[in-house]
Amino acid sequence: MSLKLGSITTVVVSSPEAAKIVLQKHDLAFSSRTIPSAAAALNHEEFSMVWLPVENQWRKLRKICKEQMFSVARLDASQGVRREKLQKLSEYVKECSETGRAVDIGEAAFTTSLNLMSATLFSMDFAQFNSDTSQEMKDVVWGVMECIGSPNFADFFPDEKLKSGGGKDDLVEALIELSQRDDAELSRNDVKHLLLRRNQKLNRRKQPCPKDISRLPYLQAVVKKTFRLHPAAPFLVPHKAVSDIEINGYMVPKDAQILVNVWASGRDPYKWVESDAFVPERFLEHNMIDYRGKDFELIPFGAGRRICPGLPLAHRMVHLILATLIHNFGWELEIKSKEIDMNEKFGLTLQKAISLRAIPTKL
Repeated sequence: MSLKLGSITTVVVSSPEAAKIVLQKHDLAFSSRTIPSAAAALNHEEFSMVWLPVENQWRKLRKICKEQMFSVARLDASQGVRREKLQKLSEYVKECSETGRAVDIGEAAFTTSLNLMSATLFSMDFAQFNSDTSQEMKDVVWGVMECIGSPNFADFFPDEKLKSGGGKDDLVEALIELSQRDDAELSRNDVKHLLLRRNQKLNRRKQPCPKDISRLPYLQAVVKKTFRLHPAAPFLVPHKAVSDIEINGYMVPKDAQILVNVWASGRDPYKWVESDAFVPERFLEHNMIDYRGKDFELIPFGAGRRICPGLPLAHRMVHLILATLIHNFGWELEIKSKEIDMNEKFGLTLQKAISLRAIPTKL
């Protein structure tokens, strides 16, 4: 589908087959970005991987992300931080279970993820559970995402880190050290924008860990089902054609904006039987379907060279947060199931219009 939005030609790609052509076959031709005014006003397009063209600077930053932030070795080394944040989540839910108080699931997961990132980057927590600070931070992040599609933590970059020196206790210090070497490939602004990309059967006596996830096929199926029906970025981050190019007999002009409609692909009745139904079992029968950029009917993180660099961390955290919540607690809805509002706030990012709230009971 092609639209003319003001002076911009916008092409909406709504099938897995077309998405594969755009993000794989002609990946480089569609690798550019349409820069929103909000991003340009803050000069983010000069430093951020989200907006930079696929050239040397972009490749350098992707390499740093891959090696310094999201490599298997780095993620394994920071497992203790994730374990600590999941323990705090469990303690908060336990407190709620003892008082009969409902938990806002979205806020609890957001606070856990935010503190995981802030502890990894800055060795401190940004928010507390069930607090005004947590809600304010959530509002700020969603506000920024609504403006330019990506959260911005640059304001929290501590200038004092440059003066204190010392060991590499957190990721900020490691990146700053890289930026201060004589042969540095990173500038201070590069460091700021790297930080933007950061934010079975179990034994009851131990908490879930990454090794357990492979033995929890149904939990993995539920996560895949959720990504299929409720992708966080329903149109991904818009791409832009770098030249005129023909796709399936249609000419896409240079500078056209490309929206990959992963929300529609996830509900395509030609690809999914009972496409709107909650049937995690389908992923048990077809467990080879993955969401890491190879199966284009399920690409919540995108695909190709512009795939989300934080996918490895998200893959671990989503499963571990869900496993922690269901391993330690039983859950009862605060309202009747038929009263649940499944409507969503639809935009560049997607979230429930009304938060899910449930009352935990200790198992």
